[in-house]
Amino acid sequence: MTFDKSSLILIDYVAKVKDTEEVFDTTLEEDAKKYSIHELDVKYQPKLVSIGESSYPVLKGLDEALAKTAVGDKLTVEVTPDKGFGERDSKKVRMIPIRKLGEDAEKVSIGDSIEIDNKRGIIRFIGSGRVQIDYNHRYAGKTILYDVNVIKSLDSENDKIDGILKNRLPVENSKIKFTINEKQANITIPEEIFRADGLQIIKHFIQVDIFKFIPSLEKVNFVETHQKKQTQTKKPETKEEKAPEPKAT
Repeated sequence: MTFDKSSLILIDYVAKVKDTEEVFDTTLEEDAKKYSIHELDVKYQPKLVSIGESSYPVLKGLDEALAKTAVGDKLTVEVTPDKGFGERDSKKVRMIPIRKLGEDAEKVSIGDSIEIDNKRGIIRFIGSGRVQIDYNHRYAGKTILYDVNVIKSLDSENDKIDGILKNRLPVENSKIKFTINEKQANITIPEEIFRADGLQIIKHFIQVDIFKFIPSLEKVNFVETHQKKQTQTKKPETKEEKAPEPKAT
């Protein structure tokens, strides 16, 4: 059984450059450590993919291959540049005076990623008071291999909301709680992210996704429970607890 457009599925994968065998991305924490690409702020878990949709996208070549798979499939997908990170464009490589880097001029080295003129590029050459910036994607022109494990298809309302929240909320999965009553979803916002930057945007995208992938629901409620902080009152001293009066000398 293959997947229809808009199907929500979970996959694990390891992505590498075909020519060099360089592993640059994975959903598996063990593999991230193994290939020295582990990041502390990354939430390692199966990736949520919406087949043929932009909500939870993957590279076009991978998306097309996943549409023809089924739960339990393990496969290697070869993604060519035209359906991956694009072909290299020589017009996106520029030579600029190194002084334009300002305070960063003494800190950068070849291969570093840096933002110049509101565009992010990679330093390819430094010398003679100039620096070459490549604004192509780091893997433009490269064929990418994905070792993929198709884990699950999210078909029920509960599975879909669970997948969306695990993807959108920046908290441990164990702290994600929600209920579905009739035609509404009630989502508990963990206290630790009450003041998180971008929380309103996160909630916006959550409700957009829920209404898109679960059209039977009519309401999404975000529940924030604030508890009164208990203040400690000082116990009055009893006669026994009072310090003895100093004796006159």
